[in-house]
Amino acid sequence: FDAPTPTPAPATVPAAAPAGPEVSAEVRDFVQRVLSDPEQPLVLFALEWCEFCWSLRKLFAKCTIPYRAIDLDSTAFQRDDRGGQIRAVLLEMTGSRTIPQVFVGGAHVGGCTDTLDAFKSGRLQEQLRAHRVAFDESVDVDPYTLLPGWVHPR
Repeated sequence: FDAPTPTPAPATVPAAAPAGPEVSAEVRDFVQRVLSDPEQPLVLFALEWCEFCWSLRKLFAKCTIPYRAIDLDSTAFQRDDRGGQIRAVLLEMTGSRTIPQVFVGGAHVGGCTDTLDAFKSGRLQEQLRAHRVAFDESVDVDPYTLLPGWVHPR
């Protein structure tokens, strides 16, 4: 009795990276309009449920920094996956998948820790002043204390 000839394993094909949503021209235009609005130079792309987004909201509130929040998971951005499309545009612009993403005057500041670092170093305040954003400059806070409690080791 002859043993069957083993069949070679099929060649594995690397899985392609998942494609993001197709981005409409209207969504691209929306992002550009938001980022170039001189009336609201500080823009926070966020998620309503995200604790890191909440940390930045707390920082901005504590310093009375006016900002525009684009909550990508809100009902306003659910139709036609507009929130997902905006995230795809942000990924193209920044190379980062993380949310939140902060911009001042159209310039990318970064995600949560980038923004906290920029505040701690004074760079964020300089950018705000350069765009004539009034805020409470007397606030003295370690922005990292505004992160969720579970982030801080005990």
